[in-house]
Amino acid sequence: MNTPENHRTIWLSDIHLGSRDCRVSLLLDFLRHARCETLYLVGDIIDLKSLRGSFYWPKSHTEVLRTILLMSQRGTRVVYIPGNHDDDFRALAGTRFGGIEIEHRSIHVTATGQRLLVLHGDEFDSALRYGLVTDLIGCSAYRLLLRLNRLNHRLNELLGRPYWSLAQSIKMRVSHAARYVRKFEANCLDAAREARVEGVVCGHIHKADIVVREGLLYCNDGDWVESCTALIEDAKGNLELRHWGQVRTVGQQPLTVPLQDAA
Repeated sequence: MNTPENHRTIWLSDIHLGSRDCRVSLLLDFLRHARCETLYLVGDIIDLKSLRGSFYWPKSHTEVLRTILLMSQRGTRVVYIPGNHDDDFRALAGTRFGGIEIEHRSIHVTATGQRLLVLHGDEFDSALRYGLVTDLIGCSAYRLLLRLNRLNHRLNELLGRPYWSLAQSIKMRVSHAARYVRKFEANCLDAAREARVEGVVCGHIHKADIVVREGLLYCNDGDWVESCTALIEDAKGNLELRHWGQVRTVGQQPLTVPLQDAA
């Protein structure tokens, strides 16, 4: 059995449990190979919107919740920051549930003393008048794209190939996608400035990244629908994006791949 990796902090978001688009097998594989002192769940963990439209909840989705609760019971600090797909839980902000802290936002202090604002990011939607949210997310074209992504994922599993997101590849070719992402980044960094911290960690747009802009650190931990990524902090405070679909393939040992260092 492989020894789990020990991390200081892990950030996960946009898992979308309760949706057929959740890449739950890859997520469970990641969780089985990871240990951490603090786990941030940065919104859209349970897709209440999808569940209201068509109930879908396989045992594997329960296993994710069970695994997270077990991590909490074994000493991991778990902080849940609800997003727009699980915003019903925002009413519980400031409380604990099964040892899990529920907050609107949080401030994380890295091992090097950097303070990072942690938020989901949907609060900036009203300021974004164009882009993926209005053109793709929630519309029939995006739903079709995710169905095609599921078929592509199943084919890769059958052939023993690493996970590759068809949806992510096509979505990033939309003409003004880059403009939307940059404007989203700018809004997140403005929030970091207002909070007088050194950077921000967010999710929401399903576009994982680590960049430094105007002296502030922007980290997006991605999602488990398209990119299958997690943001990780090691014991020295280094931040890395882990693309788990590239790390694991069916029947192989975990592979080490070059990761971004934004320390």
